[in-house]
Amino acid sequence: MLKRSLACASLLSLSLSMLAPAAWAQAPSPKPSAAAKAQPRAKNVILFLADAGGVPSINAASLLGYGEPLKLHVQAWPNLGLSETSPVDHFVSDSANGMSSIMTGVKTRNGVISQSPAAERGKRDGQPTKTLLEYAEQHGLRTAVVTSESIADATPAATYAHSNDRKKWGEIFPQAFAPRFGDGVDVLIGAGRKEIGEQMAAAGGGFDQLSKAHSRPIYAQLDQVPASNARPVVVSDHVDVRAATLKALDLLQASPKGYLLVVEWDAHTDDVRKGLQNVVDFDKLVAEIQGRVDLNDTLMLFTADHSFGLQVDDGRRGEPLLEGYDAWKATGKDDHLVRLKNVQINRTHTAEEVAALAIGPGAEAVRGYFPNTHLFKVMMDAFGWTPDPAVKD
Repeated sequence: MLKRSLACASLLSLSLSMLAPAAWAQAPSPKPSAAAKAQPRAKNVILFLADAGGVPSINAASLLGYGEPLKLHVQAWPNLGLSETSPVDHFVSDSANGMSSIMTGVKTRNGVISQSPAAERGKRDGQPTKTLLEYAEQHGLRTAVVTSESIADATPAATYAHSNDRKKWGEIFPQAFAPRFGDGVDVLIGAGRKEIGEQMAAAGGGFDQLSKAHSRPIYAQLDQVPASNARPVVVSDHVDVRAATLKALDLLQASPKGYLLVVEWDAHTDDVRKGLQNVVDFDKLVAEIQGRVDLNDTLMLFTADHSFGLQVDDGRRGEPLLEGYDAWKATGKDDHLVRLKNVQINRTHTAEEVAALAIGPGAEAVRGYFPNTHLFKVMMDAFGWTPDPAVKD
C-alpha cells in the first residue's frame, strides 16, 4: 500500500513538472503601468550641497538644533541613498573630485576640477568633462550658483570651470565669463573677493578689467545689485547664503524653460559648533525653498561631496550636545583631534558614504548604495537629457 502511494505521488509530481512550464509560458506578461510609461520630467533642478556634511554631521546637527534625532527637514524626504565619494586613485575625496563627480558623472583625482582622470594636479590637464550646468546652458535653461565659500573654490568651480588645480582661483573665476556652452552661468554669488583679486592681479588682470571686457558688472555686495540686473555676479568677503539663494531663485523662476540652481553651504566641523549650526541653517533654507517651488516640476536633491571625522559617542536628552566646547575654544588650540564630553572630532575628511536625499520628479532613483556619479545621472534623467559620449584619454 505504501509503495503504491509513493508511486502515485511520483507520477503526480512528474505530471505537474511537465505541465508547469507550459502554463508559465502561456501566462500573459504584465503590462507596464501608466506611471512606468510616462515618468514625470523635471523642469527645474535644485542641488543643495553641504560641504563635508556626512551622515554623522547630519545626525549631530539634528541633536544640536532640536535636541532629538531625525528633526531636520530633509530627514523627512521620502527618497534616500548612500553616495560613495572616492576619487579614482584614493579612498578619501576632497571637494574638487567630489563635486566634479556629481556635476559631470566622471570620477577624477583630488584637486582636479571637472577634468578627466588623465589630469594630474598642477602638472597636466585632462579632457574637460561636461558639467550639468553646461548641459543646462546648452538647453537654454537659466542657471545659478550660490556658495558660502569662495566662488572660485572647488565646489562651485566644478559647476562652471575646468582646471587641473583647484587652487588656481585667478584662472578658474574668469572661466565663468568665457563659457563653452550658452551664455554661461546667469547668477553667480560667493565669497573669496580678496584672494581671487590677488591672484588675478598677479597675472596682470583684475575684477575691473574682467568686468569691462565682458560688459558685466562684478559687485562686491549683494545689496549693490540693481533690480534691473537679471544676471548678477557678486564676489564678496562674506555671503548671506539665505539672502543670496532667495535672490537667485527669484531671478531663475522667471525662466520659461526652467532652471538649475546649485547652493553650497560649508559643513566642515573643524569648528564643530559653527559647522553643525551651518547644517541646521541650511536645512531651514531648504525647507523655505521647498515652500516656494512646485514639486510637480522641480527635483530637489540634498547631499555632500565627502564626509568628515565627527563622532557622537555620548550624551543625554535635555543636556547640551557640545558640552565642553567653550572651554576648548578658549584654549585657542588647533589640535587635529578634539575631545568634548559627548563628541569627538577628527578634523579631516573621511571615506564613508554620504547621504543623498531627494524629492520631486526623478527622486525615486535616489536609493540604495551608489557611486556619487549616479547623482549626475539622476539629474540628467530628471531633465530627460542624454549625455554626450564619454570623454576618452
